Amino acid sequence: MLQFEGWKKTLVLFVILLGCAYAVPNLLNGSRGDQSSAGLMRFLPGEAINLGLDLQGGSHLLLRADLPAVREERLEGIAEQLRLSFRDEKIRFKGLKASPKAVTFTLRKTENETTLQNIFNELGREFQVVNKDLKYNVSFSEAGLQLMADNTVEQAIEIIRRRLDPDGTKEPVIQRQGRDRVLIQLPGIDDPERIKRLLGQTARLTFQLVDTRTTADEAKRTGRVPPGSQLLESVNKGEPDYIVEKRVMVSGEMLENASAAFDQNGRPSVNFQLNAAGGRKFGRVTAENIGRPFAIILDGKVVSAPVIQAQIFTNGQITGTFTVEETQELSLILRAGALPAPLIVLEERSVGPGLGADSIAAGQIAAVVGMILVIIYMVASYGLFGIFAVGALFVNIILILGALSALQATLTLPGIAGIVLTMGMAVDSNVLIFERVREELRAGRKVRAAIEAGYKRAISTIIDSNLTTLFAALFLFIFGTGPIKGFAVTLSLGILTSMFTAIMVTRLFIVLWTDAKKPKGLVL
Repeated sequence: MLQFEGWKKTLVLFVILLGCAYAVPNLLNGSRGDQSSAGLMRFLPGEAINLGLDLQGGSHLLLRADLPAVREERLEGIAEQLRLSFRDEKIRFKGLKASPKAVTFTLRKTENETTLQNIFNELGREFQVVNKDLKYNVSFSEAGLQLMADNTVEQAIEIIRRRLDPDGTKEPVIQRQGRDRVLIQLPGIDDPERIKRLLGQTARLTFQLVDTRTTADEAKRTGRVPPGSQLLESVNKGEPDYIVEKRVMVSGEMLENASAAFDQNGRPSVNFQLNAAGGRKFGRVTAENIGRPFAIILDGKVVSAPVIQAQIFTNGQITGTFTVEETQELSLILRAGALPAPLIVLEERSVGPGLGADSIAAGQIAAVVGMILVIIYMVASYGLFGIFAVGALFVNIILILGALSALQATLTLPGIAGIVLTMGMAVDSNVLIFERVREELRAGRKVRAAIEAGYKRAISTIIDSNLTTLFAALFLFIFGTGPIKGFAVTLSLGILTSMFTAIMVTRLFIVLWTDAKKPKGLVL
């Protein structure tokens, strides 16, 4: 006999009400200014579905972290570390230099193995040391390169998020792709040039003493820079270059805050504040070097080199030929922290909100037309049972929207296509059931027995067909990227909800009808 236990009715009703509660914010989302709607949304469990870049408009950037530059910089640091360690231990060496892939040097004589091993251990586990006849080669191991890549990209993603969304309100999509790539999508923001400006600077801030033993012009003329120093150009065109000591006295990692301001002459500048450790170090360095120029270096270029007039602790100022907008962006970048690697733009595109509105309109038209055609077909083919199937279809759409809202998934144009496809697939299960019921009625079964047999015999076919489609959608999600994943998500949710509505919701409608009408016959 056709039965539907009380707990099943309660379950179906609960799922429908839960789906409605999560789906309602999408109806109220367009009336944000309405106080009653805003008040109602506070009591609802979900939020409106996030619209993707192709629907809302915005900026899309694909960046690559310059890992070779990071490796080269790390090796240069290793070379300087070894030079200082060898001098401290009075180890004689020659030819110490850093190349893009390794640090090489030669020891003049055999040294104490324990001392050397202690020096090499300080380099870190990611480095390997090869010795051949006192000629040493220090390079990254394979595991070290992978660890460097992982740490660099993860840190870059965090810094990018701080720069693009300092308040945590814009909800940008920032994802790692492959070994060294980062995908950025900013719905609602269609100014990729500003985004590139914010991400174009590594923002590595250092404070280094100017080497006053020689001038930049003299170093260029002779081609010789004093040991332990380097030639750096000024960030301001037309200003002379500088010879600065390689030793970093204070680094930007000790920066606690930065803000746009104006100097005593009314020019735009950036005020900065160091943390306690940075303040102590800054105070000691400035006290010991009063009267010497102190270079403020940003990304390898000297911003300014003021002469130290007195001891300075935590507060300082960066001046230069800045505009107000540049000081605002520079202060934001400094607050967010330095990127661990330069970012190279591989792909960029901007989607206007007008195109997104056209996409939404086209998706709505497709959904409405598809819905109308499905309704006409089901009602014309199955009459009253077709109306039950249409009711279950509306429930199915509500459940899909509710699930997307609950998951806070991003709806894209392919995602809309997945929903439209699901509308046709949702009634497929009902068609299988109704055709089986027809066969049972033709075989002479009574109404309730025919309906019960139709559901029992069609259920295995429904599960098999939907599971194969679900597996295909899961593989699309696992191996696909971007819009393909959006399509896979909506298709997967649609398959699950359509199975629920076909097997449970439509059956509930039919059971309530048969219990109320107790039909003796059925035309299907």
